[in-house]
Amino acid sequence: MARTKSRIPRGRRGIAYAAAAGVLSPLLVVGLPAASAQAASGSWCGGLQGPYQKQAERFLGRKADGRQSAGDCRAIRDFQRAHGIYPQYGYAGPVTWDVMKLVKKQKAAGKNPNRAGHCPVNKGRIACVDLTRQLSWIQDGRKLVKGPVPVRTGRNKHETRTGLHRVYWRHKDHVSTLYDVPMPYSQFFDGGEAFHAIDGSVWSAPGSHGCVNMRTADAKSYWKLLRNGDEVYVYGRKAGT
Repeated sequence: MARTKSRIPRGRRGIAYAAAAGVLSPLLVVGLPAASAQAASGSWCGGLQGPYQKQAERFLGRKADGRQSAGDCRAIRDFQRAHGIYPQYGYAGPVTWDVMKLVKKQKAAGKNPNRAGHCPVNKGRIACVDLTRQLSWIQDGRKLVKGPVPVRTGRNKHETRTGLHRVYWRHKDHVSTLYDVPMPYSQFFDGGEAFHAIDGSVWSAPGSHGCVNMRTADAKSYWKLLRNGDEVYVYGRKAGT
């Protein structure tokens, strides 16, 4: 799709971007330009109480009274910053709470992500991808070799395909021919689907176009550990797909 120059007035661009991302904030709706600019920059804490205030407080280990305080606001905002959630102004809305629930599942995996035995243990070295928990790890038989690490898989209608695959092509400095974006440390295992690093948060919505997006350090580790011919097992179902 050809790119066109934006005709949105400078003061309204933040509103348009937030609306496009599906995370339009109450402050942007009521049109407070100074507060909106600060919220967009992440330098301001709104103090507004979201529908998941008590759940967010409990997740963050704060007093779960369901009432927004300055400390609650900063803690929620810090979580939003760390996980690429926008806007970043401390409002405990559905997007923030969904990420918190996912992070809770990921942390619960601990050092035994294959506790349920979904990923094959009779294959030798294999990279496992759990779409439900948005986690990946490498195991050799029952031995955990790397991970688990958080990943971002395919969005709705671009779901990462499940099943048993093999790494068939690796390209360290790959650039997507479809989307013209860098895909460092790419390791392709099913058609155009690959493990690769992204410049951004692996928790940000809505997801990839099928690839397994990784933090750079994790993608580097996978690059060192995997080789052509190694198997990849993808299972589960990502929320919202």
